[in-house]
Amino acid sequence: MGSSSVDNTELIFILEKVKSGDVQSYTHVIRLFQKQIFLYCYYLLKNREEAEDATQEIFIKGLENINRFSYNASFSAWLYKIAHNHCTDLIKIRSKHNNVIKQYQRQEPNQTDYTDIIHDLLENLTLEERQILLLRSLEEYSYSEISLIMDLKPTTVRKKYERIRKKLMQQKELEGAKLYEQSFGR
Repeated sequence: MGSSSVDNTELIFILEKVKSGDVQSYTHVIRLFQKQIFLYCYYLLKNREEAEDATQEIFIKGLENINRFSYNASFSAWLYKIAHNHCTDLIKIRSKHNNVIKQYQRQEPNQTDYTDIIHDLLENLTLEERQILLLRSLEEYSYSEISLIMDLKPTTVRKKYERIRKKLMQQKELEGAKLYEQSFGR
C-alpha cells in the first residue's frame, strides 16, 4: 500500500501539519503515494498522459479536501477513494465523447509482451471489475479497505473478486486455445 517508507505516526504528523496550513508538507504525501496512484490511474485510463494529469488532479483534490479527512480509514484508502471517483468521472466523460467503441488491434502472438497481455485481460473487464482487481492484486488492499473506497460491502467485494479471477482464468484458457489453433492450423 502507499506509506511503506513512513510509518503511520509520521504520516499522521505530516497530515496534521498540512491541515494546519503547512502546504509545503504536502510534498511528502505526494512522494509517498504518487507512484501507486499513477499506476492505479494508468491501468484504469489506459493512457500515460491522462494518468499523469489525473494523478496531479487527484493530489490537488486531496489537498483541497484535506480537512475532510478523518482517521476512521487509512489516508491511503481516502486518497484512493478520490482517485476512484476521479477516474470513474473521466471514463464516463470519455465514453460520452467516444460513442464508437474502439477497435482493439491484436498483435501477432509472438510479438505480444507482458504489458499487452495485461491490457488484453483488463480490456474485457468492466470498470468496476478493473478497479477491484487493481486494488486487491496490485495495491494489496483488504476487502474492507476496497469496500470503503468503492462504497460496497466487504462480502460483495470478495465475491466479485472471486468472479473476476474465474473470468480471467476462463479468458486465459480461451486465449491459449486460440493460440494453439493458430499455431497448428486446426
